[in-house]
Amino acid sequence: MTRRVAVTGIGVVAPGGAGTAAFWDLLAQGRTATRGITLFDPAGLRSRIAAECDFDPYDHGLPVDLIEHTDRYVQFAAVAAGEAVRDSGLDTATEDPWRVGVSLGSAVGGTTRLEHDYVLVSERGQRWDVDHRAADPKLHLAFSPSTLAAVVAERFGARGPVQTVSTGCTSGLDAVGYAFHTIEEGRADVVIAGASDSPISPITMACFDAIKATSPDNDDPEHASKPFDNRRNGFVMGEGAAVLVLEEYEHARARDAHIYCEIGGYATYGNAYHMTGLTGEGLEMARAIDTALDQARLDPTSIDYVNAHGSGTRQNDRHETAAVKRSLGSHAYDTPMSSIKSMVGHSLGAIGAIEVAACVLALKHQVVPPTANYEIPDPECDLDYVPRTARPRKLRNVLSVGSGFGGFQSAVLLTGPGGRTR
Repeated sequence: MTRRVAVTGIGVVAPGGAGTAAFWDLLAQGRTATRGITLFDPAGLRSRIAAECDFDPYDHGLPVDLIEHTDRYVQFAAVAAGEAVRDSGLDTATEDPWRVGVSLGSAVGGTTRLEHDYVLVSERGQRWDVDHRAADPKLHLAFSPSTLAAVVAERFGARGPVQTVSTGCTSGLDAVGYAFHTIEEGRADVVIAGASDSPISPITMACFDAIKATSPDNDDPEHASKPFDNRRNGFVMGEGAAVLVLEEYEHARARDAHIYCEIGGYATYGNAYHMTGLTGEGLEMARAIDTALDQARLDPTSIDYVNAHGSGTRQNDRHETAAVKRSLGSHAYDTPMSSIKSMVGHSLGAIGAIEVAACVLALKHQVVPPTANYEIPDPECDLDYVPRTARPRKLRNVLSVGSGFGGFQSAVLLTGPGGRTR
């Protein structure tokens, strides 16, 4: 018998306010958290706007050693994981540690701390023979992406399968998907799963400036992120984290846990085509959607909402519109599809997990979050993108899709509690 996988806890650190309640309030009201960059001086950059988190690690009670020696994205994950575990009511101290795992994603890892310390050891790039004594003695924690999952595993005593997933902008979806399969296949009973990234730094912003992927609407940051709108001109960088507690369904029931929903299916495929380019047909994303539906034993017409990747670049918006129409057929035109990146920006590897958290909350509240700033339709994007205002709707099955540099295309399907057949 296939093991079922429940979501029992949610934790979020996102632009607009830390915590799940603040996150959902922003989405439900259709507010945007995009603004001019304050984390560093962005003068000289093409895109000088971002969706930043107002985050002080000391306010969240993190250990001083963790604050002083880890990158911002690790701190985001520690706080989000703490909220998720508390929300789940799980006492990790009483669990078999060999049956508790961690699966966390990140696209750029410790870039912020690495860049900061390189400036120190090189005297702002003036020295080739750098002075290591100026660096943090634990700089290796920023150098190694495995730090993300290792820190969270240590905090909660998880000795089961522990992994850091890095598949570009699908890292969050893939980390949740791998956790789903880890439980489904019997290798763990509980997995702390999600993703975190803090990419708002000079080097990361410069990377996306170079390929003109980010919006240059510096004079109007609040309205710069406008997925599917015909005026769109790139995404707005974001940051943050989201972590879920996933449990084997009967394990959750045995301890009388609150079950938000189930993970019904997950799939990921590559396009073997181009590092940043996408084909117009959406074949790989459609295949991921079809596979996730097959795993959940659901017909395409059962999908009630699609949480889009919706980055706000023309090729991506058209690519996934084509993919959803290919998979859902005529039902695509009756299915609301929105992008929360219009409100919280694009936090690279973290956004997939943040979007899955949004889907869980949409199921809880029976509300579809909107696409903020959507006003002028693109003739090539002709679905229902839920313009500007959240929409009450009966939701049972929700699909979240993502697209990442490298040609990665992923889909996660969530169903209401008890919705997945055996």
